[in-house]
Amino acid sequence: MNNETTTLISLKEAMKRVDHKLQVLEAQFKELDFTKDSLTQKFEHHSKALANQAAHDELWTAVLALKLTSMELSILYSYVMEVLICLHTRVLEKLPDLVRGLPTLASVLRRKVKNQRIRGVWESVLEESGLEEGDITALCTFFIAYGNKAEYYVAKVRQMYIKDVTFLITNMVKNQALQDGLLRAVQVIEKGKAVKAPENQKSPLKELIPLARN
Repeated sequence: MNNETTTLISLKEAMKRVDHKLQVLEAQFKELDFTKDSLTQKFEHHSKALANQAAHDELWTAVLALKLTSMELSILYSYVMEVLICLHTRVLEKLPDLVRGLPTLASVLRRKVKNQRIRGVWESVLEESGLEEGDITALCTFFIAYGNKAEYYVAKVRQMYIKDVTFLITNMVKNQALQDGLLRAVQVIEKGKAVKAPENQKSPLKELIPLARN
């Protein structure tokens, strides 16, 4: 075997070793990319969860910090109550075969998470009402916070005490999510789309309390 042949064999072996190392490095880089993507997704999910929790805490703080008279509080509570009853009623109208299984709005909110049919109806009802999920979170938070303190006032009584409830909300409610939710609740009721609750109906949505606190 001459020197040229030996050199060629050595070069081929060296190239094989280099190629093997490149393959190992490529595999390592792919693994690193996968790990990076996985960590990025986890970080984004964690950041989103923290942001949602912060927004939820801020909403609760804003609701509990409201400086309203008992009469003003009851008027806002009445609008919130009527909207929640309205939403529940509209869902049942679209799902007549599930009336017994959805006795409260809380049951709708729970079951829509896993039931695609209920979720679809819920989303269509929100869209028809001009409401968003964030509005419902704000309204339910308000309802839970003041359900045992406020009284229900029918429309005639509300109008007798406060002529411009929109001005009250924009003036006294500083949290944007809560303000938007309350303003939209008033709009839904003033358009005549809400189901009017009986005067003696206090809190038909009590089951919302344990649900929203979980």
